[in-house]
Amino acid sequence: MKKIIYSNNAPKALGPYSQAILIDDTLYVSGQIALDPQSMKMIDGTVEEETQKVMQNIKAILLETNFTFENVIKATIFVADMNDYSKVNSIYGAYFNDKTAPARELVEVSALPKNAKVEISVIAKQIN
Repeated sequence: MKKIIYSNNAPKALGPYSQAILIDDTLYVSGQIALDPQSMKMIDGTVEEETQKVMQNIKAILLETNFTFENVIKATIFVADMNDYSKVNSIYGAYFNDKTAPARELVEVSALPKNAKVEISVIAKQIN
């Protein structure tokens, strides 16, 4: 059964989509940008600060289903500038154990919503 997941501690969806969908034991988290959940405004900061906020937003959604970053099996990272790869990777990597880190890709795109520097989506699975 498809269950809509919503956290007050993460930004509301900017369009016709959900923060996340839980199907069986798999959670699909929509792409997150560095929006402040209360003001719904982008944080004004560096790519590192944006990445930190994105990861906090993802964490809030994961917690709604009692998942953690250990449950993440796949991540997709979009950056507006590939020169930010190492900066984003450093912040992103701090949330994962190197031995159990998820599969992922990082791609450069021409633009992101709200002129974000980074957007990240994840898929997480209940691990028995």
